[in-house]
Amino acid sequence: MSAVPATGVSAPVPTKLEKKPVKFSNLLLGAGLNLFEVTTLGQPLEVTKTTMAANRSDGMAGSIGRIWARGGVLGFYQGLIPWAWIEASTKGAVLLFVASEAEYYAKSFGARDFVAGISGGMAGGLAQAYATMGFCTCMKTVEITKHKVAASGVKPPGTLETFMQIWRTEGLRGINRGVNAVAVRQVTNWGSRFGLSRVAETGIRKVTNKEHGEKLGVMEKIIASALGGGLSAWNQPIEVIRVEMQSKTVDPNRPKNLNVISAAKYIYSNNGMKGLYRGVTPRIGLGVWQTVCMVALGDVAKEWVEKVTGDQVTAKH
Repeated sequence: MSAVPATGVSAPVPTKLEKKPVKFSNLLLGAGLNLFEVTTLGQPLEVTKTTMAANRSDGMAGSIGRIWARGGVLGFYQGLIPWAWIEASTKGAVLLFVASEAEYYAKSFGARDFVAGISGGMAGGLAQAYATMGFCTCMKTVEITKHKVAASGVKPPGTLETFMQIWRTEGLRGINRGVNAVAVRQVTNWGSRFGLSRVAETGIRKVTNKEHGEKLGVMEKIIASALGGGLSAWNQPIEVIRVEMQSKTVDPNRPKNLNVISAAKYIYSNNGMKGLYRGVTPRIGLGVWQTVCMVALGDVAKEWVEKVTGDQVTAKH
C-alpha cells in the first residue's frame, strides 16, 4: 500500500470569534462628530424637516419663512440646547455598545458578516430610540411646534418649564410620546441604511476596479454612504407620524391620544400620500450632511481623539 504524498497545503484554521471591546475613544469620537454635525447644519435641517411634517400645507419655502418669522437665524436652532445636544452626545454610546453586542451574538449563532451587521444596527437603533431618542425627539418637536401658543398672544414657557409641565401632567408617557414611532423609524432606518450603503459600495468597487478589498477614497466613501442615507428616507411616513404624535399644533379635528395607526389615518385623510412624505427633502439633505461629517471629518477627528486619549480608535466611520 503506497503512502499518499503530502501536498503541503494545510487545512484552513477557523477564525476565532472575538467580541470587539467598546472603547472610551470610540464613544468620544462618536459623540464629538454627532455634536459637530447637529450644531452646524444638522439642527437647521431637522427643524425644517419637522416644521414641514407638522405643517403639511406648507412647502419648503413656506416652512423656511415660518421658521424665520418665529426667531430669525435662531429659529433654525430651536431645540438644540439641551435636547439635540443630549441626543447627539449619548446616542452614539448607546448605539455603539448595543450594536457591538448584538453583532457578536448574531455571529455566534452563525450569521454572516452582512446579516450580523444589519442585526447589530437594528438592535442598536431600537435601544437608542427607547433609551435617549424618545424624550429628546419629543422635546425638540414640542420646542419647534409650540409657536402656536405665542401666536395667540401668550408668552410660551421656557424649555425646562415646558419639560416639567409635561412631566407633571402626563408623566413618563408624556415626555416619551411617539417613542414607538421613533423606534420603528430607527430600526428601519439603520437596517436599510446599512444594507443600501453596502449595495452602493459594491457598485462603486465594480466601477473603480476595487473589488478585491482595496481601500476606497474619501469621495467614494461619501458617495456610498450618502446614497445609503438618502435612499433610507423611504420610511419618511414613520417620521411624519412621529412628528404628528409629538406635535403641540392645535387642531380640534385631530383624535386625542394618537397612536401610530390613528396618526397615519389622520394624516392620510387630511393630506393624502403626499402628506406622509412631507419633509423628505430636508431629511435626505440631513442624511448627506451626516455622511459628510462622519466620513470626511472622521479621519481628522480620529487622529485628535487618539492624541487626547492615547488609545487607538477602532470604530468605523
